[in-house]
Amino acid sequence: MPLKKAVIVPGNGAGDVEHCNWYGWANKQINKIPDVTCQLKNMPDPVTARETIWLPFMEKELQCDEDTVIIGHSSGAAAAMRFAETHKVFAIVLVGAYVSDLGDENEAESGYFSRPWEWERMRANAGHIVQFGSTDDPFLPWDEQEQVAKGLQADLHKYTDRGHFMNTHFPELINVVKKLKEMD
Repeated sequence: MPLKKAVIVPGNGAGDVEHCNWYGWANKQINKIPDVTCQLKNMPDPVTARETIWLPFMEKELQCDEDTVIIGHSSGAAAAMRFAETHKVFAIVLVGAYVSDLGDENEAESGYFSRPWEWERMRANAGHIVQFGSTDDPFLPWDEQEQVAKGLQADLHKYTDRGHFMNTHFPELINVVKKLKEMD
């Protein structure tokens, strides 16, 4: 299947996603790639980011499917991984991904971390898996990010100076989407 669409799934608490972090900038840049459309919408339940609300929204409203690259940041990365356990997608691009609730009550309430990760199913359902992580992330220990990379056998882009990727521009992400488009 060809890559036709990118969907940006933000982290929880993002608020107005068009004006948060790199999301709006990346949306505009990806929409400039020929034959690829990008979607960025405010998510329902934006603070807790419950799996039971986000995954149906990704399927029904954002229409993530086998022609879609899901770009998930933080809680959005957890959502992208859980989505790929049960749905075929062109690719998942994970930014600031992690494997546990980190002892945080809100993260625990989201539901993503209540059962083991099904790495093999994700690998089988996602044609390509790319991960961005930074050793200086103030929220996510590096060993959690490494567990994701190992479990998914992801193409890991490791940084030491990006924190939680909350910058306003993210050119490396755009380059990855362009490369994925060339592979379709």
